Amino acid sequence: MSVEKDPAAYQTLLLRSFLRNFNGTLPAEYYDLLSGRIAAPDWSASYPAEWHAAENEAKYLELGNPTTSRFLARRVSEIHDAYGGNTVLIGGPPCQAYSLAGRVRNAAIAGYLPHRDERHLLYREYIKVLELLEPAFFMMENVKGMLSASLKGERVLERVMADLRSATRWGYRLHALAPPSGTRPSDEISPSDFVVRAEDYGVPQSRHRVFIVGIRGDIAERLPLRVWPRLRRSQSPTVGAVIGDMPRLRSGLSRGDASEEWLVRVRDATQLLCRNPPLVPRTEVQAYWAELKSTAVALQDRPPSSRHGNRRYSSPDCPVRLRKWLLDKRVRSLPNNETRGHMPSDLARYLFASAFAAATGRSPKASEFPDALSPNHRNWRTGKFTDRFRVQLRDRPATTVTSHMSKDGHYYIHYDPTQCRSLTVREAARLQTFPDNYMFQGTRTEQYVQVGNAVPPFLAHQIAKCFVRAFSHLASQNTAEPLAARRAAAAG
Repeated sequence: MSVEKDPAAYQTLLLRSFLRNFNGTLPAEYYDLLSGRIAAPDWSASYPAEWHAAENEAKYLELGNPTTSRFLARRVSEIHDAYGGNTVLIGGPPCQAYSLAGRVRNAAIAGYLPHRDERHLLYREYIKVLELLEPAFFMMENVKGMLSASLKGERVLERVMADLRSATRWGYRLHALAPPSGTRPSDEISPSDFVVRAEDYGVPQSRHRVFIVGIRGDIAERLPLRVWPRLRRSQSPTVGAVIGDMPRLRSGLSRGDASEEWLVRVRDATQLLCRNPPLVPRTEVQAYWAELKSTAVALQDRPPSSRHGNRRYSSPDCPVRLRKWLLDKRVRSLPNNETRGHMPSDLARYLFASAFAAATGRSPKASEFPDALSPNHRNWRTGKFTDRFRVQLRDRPATTVTSHMSKDGHYYIHYDPTQCRSLTVREAARLQTFPDNYMFQGTRTEQYVQVGNAVPPFLAHQIAKCFVRAFSHLASQNTAEPLAARRAAAAG
């Protein structure tokens, strides 16, 4: 069972739940939908049993609502009766109250009192499900800001950890998936140990999040430390390795959308940049001029001609495991891969930033932009937003992909100056390691939000394998009998 309150995200999860019923062999109609050859069919008519199973699993509900609470109590009890304690609970409370950006926004609200913000306590809804389900393992995920968030002088994470440890009569042993080198599960755990750096585990993105794993007390006693859930480090791919072989796409224009008009606007931007050098040392200016000239020639010889990407992805630079994870040979046209429209002034800024990054190997700071490119922001030269326009560098992992990309693409500029744009939903999804056959529902803005809010699926898959290893060991030792049977034996 999964619970989601955002309507567009729910539709995405419902569709994916439906597809899981086909055990990896997806319907031919779905690939026609991905390629744009057909509109979304009535899945309930074509595959009634699979669609009904999906509707039974994915639920459009909001935690904290009394109706939701009653429904959850009933469904979780049914799952407990069916599987005993041989289950896993995965999730996490909403993060707006804990994130650093959210706390800055809240502080600007007149009369805002953190202890009256119910979002701080939504983790208790997770605890309620934990107590009803009594799973063998759980995993709670949240933003890194949870480490420093406080409520009435008490660290939020310390309160959360205490409540997690004491859930159910058996209690839970808290565990870190990626503790510092040299530590063992038996060592005393520190809150900072719960931080997982996604780039250390094959994800092409610098994304640091809190993952708390719990092992039910009776299982922790009999589970050898060597099979406790623990991630194994792997190569960190670069942005170029993951999206470099995707179609070259031009950006759109906020007004008008003809390719010829786009080229005119980019040429205008090039001429503007030629008259206004960046505010950097001479050696960097020379490298930048060379890159800008190379870009102008490339645009003349082979300009991008489309805003829609329809070529299948297969980059030889991508690590084999991740490439197999992303690639579906039946996907011939990439979904969710249309570029945004940009204002001509932003085209010039994107062109400058990407050419500068290609020449210097770093994204330019606000203080290095020519004055002619300065946006009408009062804080542009104050030093508060030095990376207001940020290029995702070809030869490094991406910066953290967040839902802010739904508002604008300034933090997610493509490294190729000839494309002069921000990332598409599909490119952002690649950096989040969503497989190519994963289709997002809703408007493009809603799709960006879904991508930015997600845990990278390739990382989630590795975590799931950790739980599978632990369950396999329990099964081999015949120690995974239903929790109800052990309680009856203990009572007798």
